[in-house]
Amino acid sequence: KTHISRVVTMAKLEFIFDFASPNAYLSFKILPEILNRTGASLKISPVLLGGLFKLTNNKPPMVAFEEVKGKLEYEMLETQRFVSRHNLSNFRFNPHFPINSLTLMRGLVVAQKLDFEQIYLDSVLSAMWEYELKMDDPEIAISTWNKAGLDGEKIMNMTQKDEIKNILKENTEVAVKRGVFGVPTFFVESEIFFGKERLGQVEEALGAR
Repeated sequence: KTHISRVVTMAKLEFIFDFASPNAYLSFKILPEILNRTGASLKISPVLLGGLFKLTNNKPPMVAFEEVKGKLEYEMLETQRFVSRHNLSNFRFNPHFPINSLTLMRGLVVAQKLDFEQIYLDSVLSAMWEYELKMDDPEIAISTWNKAGLDGEKIMNMTQKDEIKNILKENTEVAVKRGVFGVPTFFVESEIFFGKERLGQVEEALGAR
């Protein structure tokens, strides 16, 4: 008899990510459940949300929908539903929003290069969207990194290196070329999904791989 061996390849989920988006936090918190159910692997691709907006002529919802009666109130209602459904009771809307995430995102590039991505993600997301810290203040950022057991001064210094700056800039430009206009955006292979509301579709796409 001839035995045909089937090679099972793990599905890959790419997350176009910026700390500046509360919806990135909310998505990140429920991704482990989706990855667990689908067996998919996760790749975080750091971009600068402000750069995406500039390159695509997009605007944050609070600006884009400012004149639309009831729209922003409905957005907040949907967020509350999402938080309640997934029991994300630690979530707090940051009073300093919008926060300039440039240094934080360069820091994530550093974290990926030096292999402490998970600790960095957890500490900054908690600081931004649970402890309501003003994370575009360099001293607060360094303190947050230090509390997570990282070398805050070293990370801050590395964020000023051209190599790190260029990676983030290039990531942002490449994302736009792929059709990205905001965060959170997800790719399952070449298929694009925008917004935390699409995570059900993301899971379906991963399950079909």
